[in-house]
Amino acid sequence: MKLKGKKIGILLESDFYEHEIWYYSYRFPEEGAELHFLTRLWGQPYLTFKGHEYHAPFECHESFENIDEEELKTYAAIIVPSAMVSDRLRWTEDVNKLPLATEFLKRAFAEKSILKGIICHGMWLISPAPELVHGRPVTCHNNLHSDVVNMGAIYTDRDVVVDGDLVTGRSGAHCHFFANKIIEILASS
Repeated sequence: MKLKGKKIGILLESDFYEHEIWYYSYRFPEEGAELHFLTRLWGQPYLTFKGHEYHAPFECHESFENIDEEELKTYAAIIVPSAMVSDRLRWTEDVNKLPLATEFLKRAFAEKSILKGIICHGMWLISPAPELVHGRPVTCHNNLHSDVVNMGAIYTDRDVVVDGDLVTGRSGAHCHFFANKIIEILASS
């Protein structure tokens, strides 16, 4: 139980990659982590999202919208998964304002004690706040190579890249390498 007492938040929305989310659902608790799936609930008590590959349903009951600074500091890691999750979460009512999920991520980045994990297309959620990865080595899905370069990040051609409090993964298919690296880092902290 390497992660006993550690709390991990994973952002969620529709079109998630089922194999990745299912893997996290078992792997992190297997190590003793307290796992929370977070989304924008739009005032609802819960939302049911459907996966990308099999349209498998997944109920999400927790919102990142009302997590204050004190509660945010209780998380050991915040993870942005692959697939279309980040694209859906970066929707905003006012294009002149940051999406609420990006604002939440900026707050997490401000806390060096929180490990940030971004895999695959999760980098889309960073694009409205490129300063979060500017000058930092990252990896991402090949389709996002130009996006991360345009954000000023240093693209690194590896499956998993660690830069201090930031872990990035190439694709949802690499979620096991990504999760194991997060477990290794959290277990040593």
